[in-house]
Amino acid sequence: MIYKFYQQHIFPHVLNQVMQTPSLMDKRRELLLPISGDVLEIGFGTGLNLPFYQQVNTLYALEPNPDIYHLAVQRVHEAPFEVQHIQAHAEKLPFADHSLDHIVSTWTLCSVANLETALDEIYRVLKVGGTFHLVEHVLHDQNLYIQRLQNLLTPIQKRLADGCHLNRNIQRALTDATLELRECTYFNAVGIPKIGQRMLLARAQKT
Repeated sequence: MIYKFYQQHIFPHVLNQVMQTPSLMDKRRELLLPISGDVLEIGFGTGLNLPFYQQVNTLYALEPNPDIYHLAVQRVHEAPFEVQHIQAHAEKLPFADHSLDHIVSTWTLCSVANLETALDEIYRVLKVGGTFHLVEHVLHDQNLYIQRLQNLLTPIQKRLADGCHLNRNIQRALTDATLELRECTYFNAVGIPKIGQRMLLARAQKT
């Protein structure tokens, strides 16, 4: 009962605040400003990406957690383009094969229950030449001590943060999904604890 209350009434607000860290908002801008047309966003969350979509016609906002999406309602109403909420999971996308030019994920792949299946679905629904745009915190690629901590603490993090993994190698997962990396930049996010501050901004194309 206490854990369910935490998931429904506390964690969404914590997530909303943490995800507004200035360094993360800057990366949202960098990732999203070039995108145009119709877009699927996986893990829409509380709608923090909306101001950075400047050339979008329709945004398909996939968010399985209604308690989190509830915090996005005001931002959705203020968006200057159409936003369609889709309550579904990344492992089973309700879109036809080869139907989308752009898919976006910002700090979502860490919490997808089955990452391999989700990436297979992303590959399936992208058109040939379509692009998956993402930014994610990742398994540290330089510091073995932090790597060990990430592996040790991930079971606890999953409970506290709605399934979030600290130790996923996202670049390798993208490659395994046969998506071709067109951009791949690692950085340390200012204002985030060292255990989770190593990040990857990438654009991966279906060829």
